[in-house]
Amino acid sequence: MSSITALNGASHNGIIKIKDTGLLGMITLRGDLKSNVLAKALKLELGMIIPEQRQITSTSKGSIAWMSPDELLIIIDYKNVSKTISNLNSSLSGTHNLVVDVSDARSVFSLNGGAVRDVLSKGSPADLSVDALPIGEVRRTRIAQLAVAFWFTDELNCQLICFRSVGGYIMEWLKNASEDGSEVNFH
Repeated sequence: MSSITALNGASHNGIIKIKDTGLLGMITLRGDLKSNVLAKALKLELGMIIPEQRQITSTSKGSIAWMSPDELLIIIDYKNVSKTISNLNSSLSGTHNLVVDVSDARSVFSLNGGAVRDVLSKGSPADLSVDALPIGEVRRTRIAQLAVAFWFTDELNCQLICFRSVGGYIMEWLKNASEDGSEVNFH
């Protein structure tokens, strides 16, 4: 496991604030999301239920994001990943599943400001209107042809995840798209 992120806490202030969030624990869990065994394991380990399609649920222990019909992304404290994986593997023993630590394979950005939707819409084909992407809904899409996922935690704050290998590029893209004077005032 790493001791620093690929961007080492980089940040930028333009029409929005962009910040590398630091080390986060991220676990991909693949399996039957309708399984009672899976639901029980997540409730026992994280105190959370399986989120509905395209939703994210959160408690003080972390978050679970729906990523596809058979995939969840568990976001927890970085230091708890190994224990959580071990506990989930024990609880899910005998079921068809995959539990993988992807913490060091991702970059995570915190975006803040009234123009976050406008900045993201400059490079994403996703409809970023409040009606199409309400608070708490996860969107898997692309920015500048690179895979990303993002969700709004409130109207001014958004979390964005991408592959670590393209984190520097996404940071530069976000900085460029949020330069002062680049407002489009679409949303």
